[in-house]
Amino acid sequence: MKQRGLSFKCATRKNIGENGCVEIYRCYPGYMARAARKKQVQLALPKVLRKPDKHGQFRGGTHKRSGRPKRGARASERHKVRPRLLGHQPVHVIMRANPAVGSLRRHAIFIAIREATFTAFRRADSFHIVHLSIQRSHIHMIVEASDRLALAKGMQVFGISAAKHINAVVGARTGKRRRGSVFADRYHAKILTSPRQVRNTINYVLNNWRHHGEDQQQLKNPWRIDPYSSALVFDGWKEREERQLLYKVPQGYSGPLVWRPKTWLLRLGWRKYRLISAFEVPGGGDE
Repeated sequence: MKQRGLSFKCATRKNIGENGCVEIYRCYPGYMARAARKKQVQLALPKVLRKPDKHGQFRGGTHKRSGRPKRGARASERHKVRPRLLGHQPVHVIMRANPAVGSLRRHAIFIAIREATFTAFRRADSFHIVHLSIQRSHIHMIVEASDRLALAKGMQVFGISAAKHINAVVGARTGKRRRGSVFADRYHAKILTSPRQVRNTINYVLNNWRHHGEDQQQLKNPWRIDPYSSALVFDGWKEREERQLLYKVPQGYSGPLVWRPKTWLLRLGWRKYRLISAFEVPGGGDE
C-alpha cells in the first residue's frame, strides 16, 4: 500500500464474533516499524597472563610489590584531610627527619631549630609552640592553634625555616652545599582532648630522652632534664614544687622560644592527675 510516496506496512488482527471472523487492517508508515531487539549476550573477557617487561618487572595488576613503595620500614603519613581542630584543643606533633641529615641531637642543629622557633613567632596570633623535644631522628612538639588551617600554616613556617637552617649546618659540616628535604614526610598530628591524655603527652615529650636512653649518654654537664628540649622552662616538674627552686640555667645556654600555655588543658587541666617527675620514664612506641 502506497500513499504520497510513503510505504505502509499492515498488521492483521482477527476478532471472532457472533457473525464470524472480522479482519481489521491497521497500517503504519514503514519508518515507524520497530525492529526486533537483539538479545544481549554477556561476553567473558579473555584471561591475560601477566608477563614481565624488558627489565624483568611486572606492570599493572595486583601483586606482591604493587602500590606506592614504602619510605623505609615506617609507612608514610596518609595524605588525607586533617580532622577538625578547635581552639581549646592542644595538638601533639611529630616531625620525622630524613636519615641523610644525621642525628638532630647536635648543638649546631639545636641552634638551627631554635632559630626556626623564632621564625614561627610570626604566627603568634594563631599558632604557639608550647613544648618541644629534639631526638636523634624526629622532633616532638605540643602546639596550640586556633583551627586546622592555622596549624597547617604554623607548621609550614616552622618546617621551612628549620629545613633551611639545618641544610646550612649540614653543608658547613660536610663542605658541600646541601639542598632538598630535611623532613622525610608530612608531620603527624594527634589532637589532645582530655586532661589525662595531655598529662601523659607532656611527660612523653619532655622525658622522651629517657625513653630513648639519651640520659645515659656522656654529657659535658650532668643534666637532670633534657638539654635539647624546652624542659628548662616547664613549671610542672614535681621536683620544683618540692624544693621550691627552679633549675639553674647553665652559662651560655639558650633554649628554644616557646609560649606559656593558653588552653585550659595545658595550663591547669592536666595537673589534676599529679605533677610530672623529671625522672619518669615514659612508655609507648619507638618515637
